[in-house]
Amino acid sequence: MALEELLLSSGHSVVIAKSGEDALRCVLKQDFAAILMDANMPGLDGFTATRAIRERERSRTTPIIFLTGAFEDLSSMFRGYEAGAVDYMVKPIVPEVLKFKISVFVELYNKNVALTREIAERRRAEERVRKSEENLRALAVRLQSVREEEWTRIAREIHDELGQALTGLKMDLTWVAKKLPQDQKAATAKTRSMFDLIDGTIQSVRKIATRLRPEVLDELGLAPAIEWQAKEFQKRSGIRCMVSPPSDGLTLDRERSTAVFRIFQELLTNIARHANATRVDIAMRVDSGALVLEVEDNGRGIDESAMSSPKSLGLLGMRERVLPFGGKVEITGVKDQGTRARVSIPLGLK
Repeated sequence: MALEELLLSSGHSVVIAKSGEDALRCVLKQDFAAILMDANMPGLDGFTATRAIRERERSRTTPIIFLTGAFEDLSSMFRGYEAGAVDYMVKPIVPEVLKFKISVFVELYNKNVALTREIAERRRAEERVRKSEENLRALAVRLQSVREEEWTRIAREIHDELGQALTGLKMDLTWVAKKLPQDQKAATAKTRSMFDLIDGTIQSVRKIATRLRPEVLDELGLAPAIEWQAKEFQKRSGIRCMVSPPSDGLTLDRERSTAVFRIFQELLTNIARHANATRVDIAMRVDSGALVLEVEDNGRGIDESAMSSPKSLGLLGMRERVLPFGGKVEITGVKDQGTRARVSIPLGLK
């Protein structure tokens, strides 16, 4: 009763257990900042009750202070520490000492509760962020897929409909040219000019359709598409390209082929814009169940800050393209010696 009044006067909430068994039931129902345990109690003694409390996960670290009479010997005290007590106080208890010890344990308990709550909240926040990132990545993948489908449809319509219309127009103009009298030199010159304009427009239509979705990628596959793109890049930029295709025939699904091809296009664009290179080496191979594409130039070398800059959207886009397949993009550069990009995508992971 004296201990209860002492603790209540300090503002603490106190739970009374009449026996060792009662103490175990209390610990099962709720958590405590500290436990004052009498060594001798009806039924289970304090040592047995302490061991049982220590076996429970939630109460394994709860501070237990043994209280005993002044006649107890050192062996009893050692038994208390062995059972799991953190302190051993001999009656009569000095109120100020007990209040100080209990206040310390209560403060530690409150801080632990606050820390546990904060950790749980952070975990929930991290989980929300993780789910948000997953949703954004899924949306990005979906948008890329829709965009590729739309580009393919537009390229096909441009090639088929506009190309056919221009071919028909050329055929009609050929008929008109044949019907012109030979003395109509001005009209004949005009038809020749129109022929040149139609031919130029047909070439432009083919280029636009090819840029949207190269037919070689869908018709022949990734390796021929890489070789074709390298040749086109060499024609436009004057940078010499050496391509080493895979030794064996490479069969790749449409999604992976598109991702690798678009990354290759982005790498070539970056080389043309920033590298100041005169040569590009391209190699494709299958290594340990993964497709590996390596692109190396002899330019000025990418800067470390550029690779980690949030403004490098091209590099970010390349990495995002391979994430759905469990792939990765590694880029290294040496000043005035060039840049090396390595793209790897597992072939079996979906």
